[in-house]
Amino acid sequence: MSPAIDDDIRLHFEVQRLYTREARLLDQHRYADWLELLADDLHYWAPVRTNRLRRQQSLADGAPGEVAIFDETKASLAWRIRRFDSGMAWAEDPPSRTRHLVTNVSVHQDPEHAGRYVAESAFLCYRNRLEREVDIYAGARTDILRRNADDGGLLIARRTILLDQNVLLAKNISTFL
Repeated sequence: MSPAIDDDIRLHFEVQRLYTREARLLDQHRYADWLELLADDLHYWAPVRTNRLRRQQSLADGAPGEVAIFDETKASLAWRIRRFDSGMAWAEDPPSRTRHLVTNVSVHQDPEHAGRYVAESAFLCYRNRLEREVDIYAGARTDILRRNADDGGLLIARRTILLDQNVLLAKNISTFL
């Protein structure tokens, strides 16, 4: 194999390993450890989606600055996590059980920025709480990844989450995707 293919395989494996670790941390409620996978200048965003005719598909996904399901920074995610730990997050007491599945991972060099990567994936998140509350979130994610200056590992700098649902049927969305 050529060195370029070897590098592509290594990068893909590294991204797949990052996503596997992230899913495990979220499913184990190890949110403080999960935060370490995120860059300090993170933008974590899930726009609202609407049903549109085919000729209007370009308008189906919300734009930055419009209403969003998530429009978070690392600091706001850290605040939410502290709230979970405080006992004041009634929607997570008792805590949900989740299973995050990440698949269809593809990654390539960001053509606009050297040292950054664009990773796309599909996800399924199963959430169960109490006896009868079941939520399933499915969709696609596009991440911008970059190297951590301290250890050279990958950090998630931007995440755009496109849920396949345009109306969330869950009572709350206290799950990270």
